[in-house]
Amino acid sequence: MQRIPEPEIMDLADEVAAYAGADFSTVNAAFVNRLLDLAGALESPIALDLGSGPGDIPLRLAQTRARWRIIGSDYSWPMLAMARAAGGANQISWLGADAKAMPFPEAAIDVVFSNSILHHIPDPMPFWREVRRILAPEGRVFLRDLARPDSPEHAAEIVQHYAGHESALLQEEYYRSLLAAFTVDEVQEQIVAAGLAGLRVAMASDRHLDVWGTLVAPK
Repeated sequence: MQRIPEPEIMDLADEVAAYAGADFSTVNAAFVNRLLDLAGALESPIALDLGSGPGDIPLRLAQTRARWRIIGSDYSWPMLAMARAAGGANQISWLGADAKAMPFPEAAIDVVFSNSILHHIPDPMPFWREVRRILAPEGRVFLRDLARPDSPEHAAEIVQHYAGHESALLQEEYYRSLLAAFTVDEVQEQIVAAGLAGLRVAMASDRHLDVWGTLVAPK
């Protein structure tokens, strides 16, 4: 099945409200647990979340890692407003910015993480090159995103199974996101082309793929 891109920014009021009102607590908790496993013994890194949405993941991370400096970023101002309104830890800085052009110098970030941003981006190469630019030597990366199913029918089955209890709007958004997602092979090609060949890509569930690893310092 060919990829069908969707709008890059989720900024319509009804879409933002539907997304923010959905219960992602289980998947967000699993994301944070996996991120902490990959981060290992890092004590006080600068950690950047690309595409924070309403901010639940940075807030969960702050509750478990008080010494981390966390930056939550999003390109959607309505989403960012929700994240800021959620309050929470003083160690989080909220930033409105395009993930393909972040306002940081080279090699400034120790940990880059993101949940469900990749399928929103029409051309992923500027995104991956920006990750490569801002990541410090031996910096950590963890990205989780949807993986494109092999057919529209399979996508519809996934929506019904995992979001059949959600609103019709959220189900429609989920379906479009599945069609806009990339495959493991496509993402592998992207990270190699961006100079991130040390990262690994694999399916994490029947509908998610993970990208993770450590940036190898140049010799």
